[in-house]
Amino acid sequence: MTVTPRRPPANVRAADDGDEILDVAVIGSGFGGIAMGRALKRMGYRFAILEAADAPGGTWRDNRYPGAACDVPSHLYCFSFLANPDWSRKYSPQVEIERYLVDSLARLGLDSHLSLGARVTCAIFDEDDAIWSLDIAGGRRLRARHVVAACGQLRNPKLPDIEGRDSFAGTAFHSSRWPKDLSLDGRRVGVIGSGATAIQIVPAVAGQAAHVTMFQRTPNWIIARKDHAYGPFARWAFAHMPGWQKLYRAWIYWNFEVRWPTFAKNSRLRPLLERQALRFMREQLAERPDLWDRLTPDYPMGCKRILISDDFYPALARDDVTLETRRIARIEPEGVRLADDTLVPLDILVYATGFRAADFVAPMEVLGRDGRRLAEVWGDAPFALNGVAVPGFPNFFLLYGPNTNLGHNSIIFMIECQANYIV
Repeated sequence: MTVTPRRPPANVRAADDGDEILDVAVIGSGFGGIAMGRALKRMGYRFAILEAADAPGGTWRDNRYPGAACDVPSHLYCFSFLANPDWSRKYSPQVEIERYLVDSLARLGLDSHLSLGARVTCAIFDEDDAIWSLDIAGGRRLRARHVVAACGQLRNPKLPDIEGRDSFAGTAFHSSRWPKDLSLDGRRVGVIGSGATAIQIVPAVAGQAAHVTMFQRTPNWIIARKDHAYGPFARWAFAHMPGWQKLYRAWIYWNFEVRWPTFAKNSRLRPLLERQALRFMREQLAERPDLWDRLTPDYPMGCKRILISDDFYPALARDDVTLETRRIARIEPEGVRLADDTLVPLDILVYATGFRAADFVAPMEVLGRDGRRLAEVWGDAPFALNGVAVPGFPNFFLLYGPNTNLGHNSIIFMIECQANYIV
């Protein structure tokens, strides 16, 4: 099912075309925007969901790189109120998650509230009328009593500050901007980064490209993914035995939740998990002990995101894959120059370097009371009450805002809780 671009819904009018004012303007149509729309619709509010792109889906619309998949089990990485019995695997690939989001809009009756190509450039609070005025690219404007920014954190690509980055003569791009129909045949591919994205890309492109080089600055703690496909009987049970699906989801949730004490200071469980992770790495790289030290983190597990993979270590053991841990000095037209003056020749350079996660609403400008800019109020340390509200910006709310991320469970459930809290 697809959602086709449309003009703004009937309840969205230009501010200078009349006096109609929305109850709520929701910015973004990913998991946050859909959860918020569902909560608002149940309460009978008049609202619009404004999406800057030409299709819904948020980060799962943008991230289409080879191997893209979720690292939270499928039956937990979805709405509690909208189960999906048709997940094909324990960990869903990108295409299934994007399809789930598009279908969710229709199943919840939210597609009629969706306005595509509606990029909000500025939101200004009118203190006299207690109304938010939203400027939309192209000259339109609408007004709403409340604004919910469901922009997401994995939206604005973060590119490394490396000398000569713009001089590369080959094809270079951020992982979230993977070119459609890009051919890797016979190409030498470099991947800068070693985080959650990189460990999915490297196994997916190894064997397609002539050679893959992954440039790693810091190793990560990686544990087994234990992914598997759901067979016909399992999917039949999820579809025809709703109680079983709910029980399975609850089991996944609590199985993750009880791990939280592992990350506490002086935890006795953490060293056990660290040894288990190292044993997993050495077993998968039994024939490559030369890589062990370079893949062993020098910080406690939990200080950074714990990664999961079944195929990353085996990919590093391939003859056509190189793990490069020497410091990058600069990027040149022919490839990457290392600190020891070695040149790694490349045809394609992928920046798997993450996102500017602290740019919660950027590049949109938000002006609250007394014309104060949210970006200036935040500075380098964004904050919000319960992650959703900022003093001085009345009736302006955030989903997946400051300090709401987590590393041991599903963010989707937290977004649902935030949406219910706002309503």
